[in-house]
Order: sequence, then C-alpha cells, then structure tokens
Amino acid sequence: MQSERRLSAHTLDSYTGDVDRFLRFLAEHHGRNVALADLGNATLAEFRSWSAALARDGAAATSRARALSSVKGLFRFLDKNGTLHNAALGTMRAPKLPKSIPKPLTQLDAEALLANADDHPTDDWLGKRDAALFTLLYGCGLRIDEALSLNRRTVPLGDALTVLGKGKKERRVPVLPAVAAALSAYVDALPYAGGPDAPLFVGAKGKRLDAGVAQRRMRELRRQLQLPETATPHALRHSFATHLLSAGGDLRAIQELLGHASLSTTQRYTAVETEQLLAVYQSAHPRAKAS
Repeated sequence: MQSERRLSAHTLDSYTGDVDRFLRFLAEHHGRNVALADLGNATLAEFRSWSAALARDGAAATSRARALSSVKGLFRFLDKNGTLHNAALGTMRAPKLPKSIPKPLTQLDAEALLANADDHPTDDWLGKRDAALFTLLYGCGLRIDEALSLNRRTVPLGDALTVLGKGKKERRVPVLPAVAAALSAYVDALPYAGGPDAPLFVGAKGKRLDAGVAQRRMRELRRQLQLPETATPHALRHSFATHLLSAGGDLRAIQELLGHASLSTTQRYTAVETEQLLAVYQSAHPRAKAS
C-alpha cells in the first residue's frame, strides 16, 4: 500500500489500526493468538460478529466499511501471494452508507473566518500562521495534509503552486494574490530560521505543524464567530469547490484543481449547489411561502 499505491501515512495508520482490531477480535474469539490457518478458516459468521462488535463500540457505518475494506485488502494480499484463501470474506457485504454531501461554509462565514484568523491569543506570528494556512486552504482548495507538508522553498509563491496530493500525484493550482500575501506576511514574521527544506508551517516550538493544532484553532474561531459545527479546516476545501461552482466554474476544471481521480467525487458539489438554490427558492418564492 505504501510502495505501490503510495497511500498517505494517515491512511496507512487507519488501515493498520483496522487490521489490528480485527486480529484482536479474532484472538479473543478463539481465546488465543491466531495463526494464518485461523485466517484461512475464518467463517462468515465470525466476520459478521466482528463487524457487529465494531457497531456496538460506536463505530459509524463509514468506519465499519473502511475496516472491512482494510481487512479485505489484507486477505487479497495473502491470496495473491499464495499464502491463504478465504472465500467467506468475499461474500461479506459492506454496511449501507448514508448519502452525504460536503458541508462548506457560506461565503460570508469564510470571509469572517479569514478576517479573524490572525487574532491569536498568545503570539502575533502564530496568528499570521493561522491566517496564512486557512487562506491557503480556502484560496487553493488544498487538503490539510497537503498544506502542512509544504516546505519553506514554497515561498514566495508565484502564479501557481505545485501540490503533492493523494497517491503522490502532483497537480498545479493557481495562486490568488491574497494567498501569496498571507504566506509572505507569515514567513516574514516567522521567528525560526530554516533552509528551503525546512517545514513551512510550524508550531510554537518550530517543529512541523500538526493537523490537530490547526483543527483546535478552528474550533476556537468557530466558537468565537458562532460558526456551525461543520466549520473545519477541510470545510475550507469544500468551500473552495462550492463557491467556484456557484460562480460558474467548470466541473472538470474544479476536478483538476482538487486533484480528484474521479469526476463523480467532484459532482458531489453540484448537490450542495442544488440544495442551496432550493433553500433560497423556498424562502423567497411567493408560492413556496404560501405552502
């Protein structure tokens, strides 16, 4: 998964955790450490019991579906290498997933967030860092991991930025002047020296910024500005796509900017726009009001 599919470290950690929990369940079920033969002989009832145990522990349907995918990936690998074969797992169906659409911020909420992001309670340069990070996420549609993996050589930004996305695939995204200005202001205030390979976004001690810190800062701003619970760093990426689409952006172009492998993933944003248009219609149309 790492060398061939080039999945991110975060994804690898999630998949490893899923497999570990499955093996622990099977060991508890057998009352001993499991061997390869136990995996090969695992029954459909055991797989279903494991999934049911995840549900009892509070795992959502999406988490259970990912766990099943992780375990199936392990068994496919073992089968491909001639280690073992288990036909029962192939008949195991993933839980039904709820239909969900991205939850972007409104344009006014996004503007309010960026306008207040630099008001850090402790250090001025940390405020500039937060403003630069959130402006980058919203202005370029980056994933949080993509932004935090950038190094100091990135600044000063030109007209476009090369981003290393999922599967180690590179894409080019245009850079707005506001994004370039926010990044430059942050780097000018940065108290830590560093060469071109030093991390761009750093924490208070100068180490590469952890995503949890950015998420915590977003929660603080969310409470301060009374934004919805769905206001997260990733929601800025959703907002980037939705606001472009609302302004007439081409769906194929937005797909390229987001780095989506499939157009169907990008098409989720059309559902957001339709939902918003329906809400406007229901609140404004005389006949809708009458009903």
